[in-house]
Amino acid sequence: MVATTTDPAIDALTFDDALAELQRTVAELEAGGQPLEAAIALYERGVALQARCEQLLGDAELRVQQLVARAGGALETRDVRPEDATEEP
Repeated sequence: MVATTTDPAIDALTFDDALAELQRTVAELEAGGQPLEAAIALYERGVALQARCEQLLGDAELRVQQLVARAGGALETRDVRPEDATEEP
């Protein structure tokens, strides 16, 4: 997997963990009260967490493909989009 940040700890996070930490970071920034340097450090971490979430979502989108058997027995790969989720194959 390609690293998205310079922080190996962030690169090792799962999507759920990265999203939860991003939400905590945003809440802490919104609450305010940090010195400028601390707020900037939190913001930078938030950007790195957001990049990790985007990377993992992109990876998931690539993986979420279905193999559909065609009538002749050949297989076709197609992307599954959220709007396709309710349709029958």
